[in-house]
Amino acid sequence: MFWFGAGVAAGVAISRKLGETARKATPTGMAEQLGGAMRELAGAVGSFGADVRAGMSEREQELQEVVEQADGRYARVDDDARRADRRARRAGR
Repeated sequence: MFWFGAGVAAGVAISRKLGETARKATPTGMAEQLGGAMRELAGAVGSFGADVRAGMSEREQELQEVVEQADGRYARVDDDARRADRRARRAGR
């Protein structure tokens, strides 16, 4: 009785698997698979685009900080040069 039940269960499982495989081989099944693959690809492309935008924003912020630091250094150099010019003018009077 056990082996009979096991055989029936195996037959049902194999039958379902074959039916599912046959359905996937039909044009409708292939279209469903292609649609699912396209949705997955679109999600991956969207995710990649979001990662790229986040990276660009992060890099832009880093570059902005570098520019601000450089502007601060140049401003200090300009101030020092102006002070030196003023001193030279005063001394030359």
